[in-house]
Amino acid sequence: MTHIDPEALVASLRRLQKDRAATGIVHHLERIVQVVDRLFGYSGAGLMFAEEDRTLRYLFATDERGRSLERAQAVTGQGPCVAAYAGDTAVTTADVRSDRRWPALRELLHPEVRGVAGVPIRLGGVPVGTLNVYQDAPHEWQESDTQALHAYAHVIEQVLVASMEADEKAVLADQLQYALDYRVVIERAIGYLMGKHDLTASQAFTGLRKQARDSRRKVSELAAELLGEQGQRNVANPDHVV
Repeated sequence: MTHIDPEALVASLRRLQKDRAATGIVHHLERIVQVVDRLFGYSGAGLMFAEEDRTLRYLFATDERGRSLERAQAVTGQGPCVAAYAGDTAVTTADVRSDRRWPALRELLHPEVRGVAGVPIRLGGVPVGTLNVYQDAPHEWQESDTQALHAYAHVIEQVLVASMEADEKAVLADQLQYALDYRVVIERAIGYLMGKHDLTASQAFTGLRKQARDSRRKVSELAAELLGEQGQRNVANPDHVV
């Protein structure tokens, strides 16, 4: 059972409500997700947003295991976070790998993604995304867990509303779309490296991140360059198959 310290929860919420990071809305949202992960000792946390066609795509995940959870749900269109978004309610599962509600997820998940909980994020009373956490072992979620997640989801909602009320709607939309788009580029680059070098997703991402760090570049920039080189090779040799 996760222990929720009420005093730590209140103090954390107050800091996040007052501190809208100067680095931008997207970075502030990422910080909120990281705080949720650290404060309660979950194995990982993530944030998903819906596009215009109501398809959920992940915006942040604190680690590769969490990335596999959010990526699998984006690919299959099913899972606890998708259900939380579609039903506009908190959804939990003690063990997502054995949960019969979402049979397509198991083959795509990291083996250490087990207990999962997700709550909706709303704008104007309408769900626009989800805040999600997972545990690396089967886990019986308590009401205190979902209450805490709802509290942080509300902080995220306040950040989004404040941005829109400050006539920054276009900036907010652009920032969120950019964050979503460059993660698509990273995912494609990971897939390319997995196929070319027979790597797992975790190995491919770790290698990509290390190369970016060593060359003091952003992972998204390196991924885009890698995909650009791949495309040039395919144009030069139309029969080439990666």
